[in-house]
Amino acid sequence: MEKRKYTKIQVLETEIVSMHRAGKTHREIAEYFGLERSQVKKCLERFRCRQRKQAAGIQPKPKGRPRKDGQPPHQSEAAELKRLRMENQLLRDFLKLSERGGVRE
Repeated sequence: MEKRKYTKIQVLETEIVSMHRAGKTHREIAEYFGLERSQVKKCLERFRCRQRKQAAGIQPKPKGRPRKDGQPPHQSEAAELKRLRMENQLLRDFLKLSERGGVRE
């Protein structure tokens, strides 16, 4: 294969990792896919870093800019309902403590 200028390397990541585990060198993997040796090296470094973070229990952060309304991008209806109920309960407790509202006895 000839060298390519740009490749979406995440598509090839599983194959690169499996070849590396099979004992292939960075140079052999790079020649097979038409990549630079440094691209293969960085791909494997990113993969190992993600594996270490997952083993430590660290959740990956969502990519991109946060939403303006402050909500997570793909919140299920059940999760949103749970969040709203919790907010409602917190507001009731606050009003009850401040003696401004809620149920009067």
